[in-house]
Amino acid sequence: MSNEFRIGKVRGYRRGKIWYLCYNEQGRRHRPRVGPDRNAARQLASQINSQLDVGAPAALSFESITIEKARQQWLEHHEQVSRSSINTIHRYRTATDHLLRFLDLKPVRTIAQFTPSHAAEFVAYLRSIRVSPNGHERTIKRPLLDGGLIYVLETCRTLFSYAKKRRYLSPYAENPFQVLNIDRIPIEEFRPIELFKPEEERVFLQQCDEWQFPIFLTLMLTGMRPGEMCHLLVPEDIDLEKGSLRIRNKPRLGWQIKTRNERDIPLVPELVEVLKLHVSRYPSGPLFRRSTWNSGPRNLVTASQAMIERELNLRMVREELRAKRALERIEKLRIARALWNEMGALQEDRLRIEFTHVTQAIGLSHQSAPKVLRHMFATTLQEGRVDPIIRNLLMGHSISSDRNSSHGLGMTAVYTHTQAGTIREQLTEAMQRREAIKVAREWLRIQATN
Repeated sequence: MSNEFRIGKVRGYRRGKIWYLCYNEQGRRHRPRVGPDRNAARQLASQINSQLDVGAPAALSFESITIEKARQQWLEHHEQVSRSSINTIHRYRTATDHLLRFLDLKPVRTIAQFTPSHAAEFVAYLRSIRVSPNGHERTIKRPLLDGGLIYVLETCRTLFSYAKKRRYLSPYAENPFQVLNIDRIPIEEFRPIELFKPEEERVFLQQCDEWQFPIFLTLMLTGMRPGEMCHLLVPEDIDLEKGSLRIRNKPRLGWQIKTRNERDIPLVPELVEVLKLHVSRYPSGPLFRRSTWNSGPRNLVTASQAMIERELNLRMVREELRAKRALERIEKLRIARALWNEMGALQEDRLRIEFTHVTQAIGLSHQSAPKVLRHMFATTLQEGRVDPIIRNLLMGHSISSDRNSSHGLGMTAVYTHTQAGTIREQLTEAMQRREAIKVAREWLRIQATN
């Protein structure tokens, strides 16, 4: 049997027991390794030859590109095609920054040169570095926790999957991060979630001042994300007569819900009464404003959402005329944030600071994130035996339509249409076990006597 063959522009030859192909594409010579099977080598040679004849990329060809350039294209894909949120893109960029800093120490120039052994070394590198929690530069740096390490590796795995689809990796090369079996890395170091005990919940609310009380009571009894609370508008998002609150996307005001899932949250009677007193001070604009805010521009103090949208659009048009180009999404977001700030809207960072002020005052300084109140809400629903689909709706989580998916509630949730009255009934019943309800009643009695 001959050790060579030729099919058009492709030559095959055997070295030892392994067959190789040789061909030129766009001025570059390629010699891919095929394997010990002569027939498989001939079939692949025939496929590559036909692709070369019509000018299509050969089956085994790939483009040499740096990891930094591939990452930039991947982030632009999320920006322009997937339309991921600004915060999501920021997290992807931050996670892959670790990879670029690691590569400064390695002679790896192209993404195709990055091997599974490099990926394993990258894991060791991640375990050796110290990071600032939540990206806050002024905080004391600590080692990267296992959850954060896994997130970085998963993000890099997604980046390399994108590169493989774009033919930046050798077709017969594995994703180096896939080889690591990231899903099997144990989480040994993590920051545990400690819920307030009933007496701690009572002391926390009693420590709140008149401005803080309705804010944290609302978080406790609705399970909203802090960002959702900071973007509620009166009267568009709240109906105290019906006792409900609407979490809505506001793309024309530069804000979207994390999962894009809008939802209605029924309000327990005690929270309705507290919010009635609060809204009487601010009948329009952001539901919750900064404690230091007195009044903003006259055209924004009593503006409806439609008027605010027009004002934001005018500002963006003026900025585009000044810059003589179309604005990028991040630039539009900065303008929108400035407008929310002028209206006095409560900011997420301010919410976190106020939360820590209260927890430190009552000796719970280890509680530093208001997100724990969302965990408590979800736990109360679970302990109150609230239907899983209703829990999913109230939390605003994504529901997968894949009947075999382990995430969400599958096709059952798609075919289930829960009545608003049922949601209200189960939520109200579950919340009655909360100490926050008792404190709210006491607070309302004090307000009534003042």
